[in-house]
Amino acid sequence: MKVVILCGGRGTRLEKETEWRPKPLVEIGGKPILYHIMKIYAHYGFNEFVLCLGYKGDAIKNYFLNYMAISSDFTISLQNSKVTYHGTERLDWDITLVDTGEDVQTGSRIKQIEHYITTDTFMLTYGDAVSDIDICRLLQFHKDHKAIATVTGVFPAYKSRFGEVYTEGERVVKFAEKPVNSAHLTSGGFFILNKEIFSRLSADPGCVFEKMQPGFFEPLTN
Repeated sequence: MKVVILCGGRGTRLEKETEWRPKPLVEIGGKPILYHIMKIYAHYGFNEFVLCLGYKGDAIKNYFLNYMAISSDFTISLQNSKVTYHGTERLDWDITLVDTGEDVQTGSRIKQIEHYITTDTFMLTYGDAVSDIDICRLLQFHKDHKAIATVTGVFPAYKSRFGEVYTEGERVVKFAEKPVNSAHLTSGGFFILNKEIFSRLSADPGCVFEKMQPGFFEPLTN
């Protein structure tokens, strides 16, 4: 099952960091945020990724193209250009990197990677969504509810500046992206989606995934 990660935003809240690198490459503990997100999924056995690139997407391409050299010591023989890496963590990840445009909304980015999704169900998150979420529980919840889309929800201890989820029972009736001065259930940013989602999206740059019609999402609260 593929994991789609939205990596195209400008990360304006981290402007001092993101003026020279994309937000997914901002480091936590010496590793990019994106690395930690992918490790979460890999821990649960999901290691096929599709990265939707945009702002400074070349930096993310270069990170993975040069991953071995960046993350390990190595010896290089200048005589035959042979490189030997030392003590490198071997990751069995398959990563597809897709340039989905710089000034493009989330729905358009997702629509553009449709041809890379070969299963009925796939996973989605943002390039800054670090969590201790149980991915298998999320997937089972999605299957049990036979939903088109499932979103995680958390109850913040502060007024959120992030996307918020309004529910009636276990059904989402509204999904508001970054509302002002509210303290409702907040989107946790981890989704399970069926391929049917693509028929409701457009490659138009202004298509916003989070502005789906009421009742579209099934929430998993944490």
